[in-house]
Amino acid sequence: MIRNQQALRNVARRYATSSGPQARASVPNYELFNQRLNKARTTILENKPLTLAQKILYAHLHDVESMTSAPIPGESYLKLSPDRVAMQDASAQMAILQFMLSGMKQTAVPTSIHCDHLVEAYEGADLDVARSWQTSREIYEFLQAASQRYGIAFWRPGSGIIHQLVLENYAAPGTLMLGTDSHTPNAGGLGMLAIGVGGADAVDAMADIPWELKAPRVLGVQLRGKLNPWGNPKDVILALAGKLSVRGGTGSIIEYFGDGVQSLSCTGMATICNMGAEVGATTSVFPYTSSMARYLAATKRAAIAAAADAQQAAYLSADKQVAADPARYYDEVIDIDLSALEPGYNGPFTPDLHTPRSLMADTVKAEGWSDKVSAALIGSCTNSSYQDLSRAASLARQASARGLKVAEGTEFLVSPGSEQIRATMERDGIQEAFEAIGAKVLANACGPCIGQWNRDENPVVKNKETNSIVSSFNRNFRARNDGNPNTMNFLTSPEMVLGAALGGRLSFNPLTDSLTDAKGELFKLEPPSGDELPTSGYAAGRSEYQPLLEHQSDKPIPISPTSTRLQTLEAFVPWNGQEFTNTRVLVTVQGKCTTDHISAAGKWLKYKGHLENLARNTLIGAANAALDGRVNEVRNAVDGLQPAVGSIPDVAMSYKNARVPWLVIADYNYGEGSAREHAAMQPRFLGCNMVIARSFARIHETNLKKQGVLPLVFARPDEDYFIFAKDPHELVVSTQGVVGLNEHTPVVQLTVDRVQNGEVVETHKIECVHTMSADQIGWFKAGSALNLIASQQKAAHE
Repeated sequence: MIRNQQALRNVARRYATSSGPQARASVPNYELFNQRLNKARTTILENKPLTLAQKILYAHLHDVESMTSAPIPGESYLKLSPDRVAMQDASAQMAILQFMLSGMKQTAVPTSIHCDHLVEAYEGADLDVARSWQTSREIYEFLQAASQRYGIAFWRPGSGIIHQLVLENYAAPGTLMLGTDSHTPNAGGLGMLAIGVGGADAVDAMADIPWELKAPRVLGVQLRGKLNPWGNPKDVILALAGKLSVRGGTGSIIEYFGDGVQSLSCTGMATICNMGAEVGATTSVFPYTSSMARYLAATKRAAIAAAADAQQAAYLSADKQVAADPARYYDEVIDIDLSALEPGYNGPFTPDLHTPRSLMADTVKAEGWSDKVSAALIGSCTNSSYQDLSRAASLARQASARGLKVAEGTEFLVSPGSEQIRATMERDGIQEAFEAIGAKVLANACGPCIGQWNRDENPVVKNKETNSIVSSFNRNFRARNDGNPNTMNFLTSPEMVLGAALGGRLSFNPLTDSLTDAKGELFKLEPPSGDELPTSGYAAGRSEYQPLLEHQSDKPIPISPTSTRLQTLEAFVPWNGQEFTNTRVLVTVQGKCTTDHISAAGKWLKYKGHLENLARNTLIGAANAALDGRVNEVRNAVDGLQPAVGSIPDVAMSYKNARVPWLVIADYNYGEGSAREHAAMQPRFLGCNMVIARSFARIHETNLKKQGVLPLVFARPDEDYFIFAKDPHELVVSTQGVVGLNEHTPVVQLTVDRVQNGEVVETHKIECVHTMSADQIGWFKAGSALNLIASQQKAAHE
């Protein structure tokens, strides 16, 4: 309890008002942030000019006094003190289960839980929310009780999508937030450094334990000019993803600057930051602007705007020297002329395959993509702001005035980002404009964007037909949205989605092509128009969707021992202090392997709080390099174990039951995509001790470390990976260097024996490297970060 009280005192100093369950953020303590930043400037940083991202990071250093030199990007680890934590309901389950083992009585920083992932899109809005209470009541009651016990703000299903609600209520310029969702960087549109993490990282912040981040590079994106009338801020990040690829931003914070920044709305900047996750960036951020101030005032946070106004030059923007010579201070600079940017589509199956709108018709034909649009979807956390919806509605009104509805055979779905957005949309006639052309308005939830889309009755899903959908979402991995691996999702702006809905074809270009109205006459759409903010202010919406703000420290948390949805966690076994020996290769993963492939969502979301049940989907989307890329099929390496050939989780379970340690060999950027820590916990639960990859996505590598799995990278990735591509079930791996593991000697040697008929027929010596800090090595030795936290809490109470 002593530690908990000290933690609460520490966090109270970071805000001008007290902490606790909050409906809105308090005014940040900018005086404290500047004190910390100036301390860092005058000691370790030697007064060098700083980017905005560096300012916010250094203002949140946990203990600058203990640092003797400036952090080295890509090498040093920063210990940071986040100001806030936000969690969505799917990831919150495991985070809360872990926090329950920490010994804490209350969260040390303001924390919120948002129920947005478990609402399945089917009949529409209220009916879908009501059904989610029927199917997931046990989860909601668990999360609500935990929120009451630990002093967490609880947002019920139907209240909105986590990132929209954070932007409306909790984001504040210059603060640092962790969120258990990869699109947490959305809040960078309000000048916040918001970083997606796994649940165990969130538990660190909730328990006032310094959070570790490898010092990031800062990639500067200079925006010039102003978007053209058909342009949307989404076009910025779609084009940037095409330049960088899904791993081009790994290890970097993307910081936007330049005169073009001033032309963008706050919610538009949030859209750009949101999808920065798709290039692997740690986060993205914009400097404080007048549009941010307007948004803060419109969302009842004028006091934060007033405080931020005074910090614009000193703290909430890069130093003048950086602006004058960006190439000198940013690690890389990319220049984008907004006025020359044209709308585009990214996809299918990857968010970095960019096609400008003017080339789309020819590309559809050349690639053999399905031209017919079977569904057009507006919304998600990326594009569900008032500005987005009002601009799309202006196109809908043009079509309606000419007697048009969406094209035959095209389903049109709209997902508002929050109850506030929905209520305002209804009041201002935007919903009516969409419904007039055939739209179905869904719940204020993630829905189809994350695979919560009941499309099973549609023939294209029933028969796994090739079909195209167009969405304003942020991610489009194969089978993600509707479970059909042949559904091609093309990501674009809401305006382009509306155009595709009316034209019914990918090849239809709303900028140049004509539509035929109800009278048979041709007409062209005029450029869209809309308001940055509602002129009559935001409507509050229904009172039942306001957050629950109760703190009852004696509130019992219900977990039934017979539940199939929730399961109390058991601590993972600590490392035994010896080298790994006789470790079998479960699978050599070929090509793209996202967290969707490692721990599928969709129908599996219901098991997010039950590790044993969820483990049955481990790596079911992974392609096996040894079996011609066949998905979810491996050979059993141990004679006599069943199945001899089977699914990856079945063979992994057979190893677990036989106490056979195993590892995974992976390709480049292993674990890209969402922040779900289940993709690390499930292999650990099934007995995995190492994952060896050509490279890792940042969040997933950290999640593996948190759960006591050793992540290693091939020193020669383009050579040694292929040793494991041939009959990996014959390979037996032992290590040298796990004993004595330390941050200064990153090399771990592997001895790889190929065993046939009980005899070693060849041996390979392979060098790998790790990126473990001293603290992370402590997690590994303890068996997991949570084990270490629990032992520290126990020691503090003795």
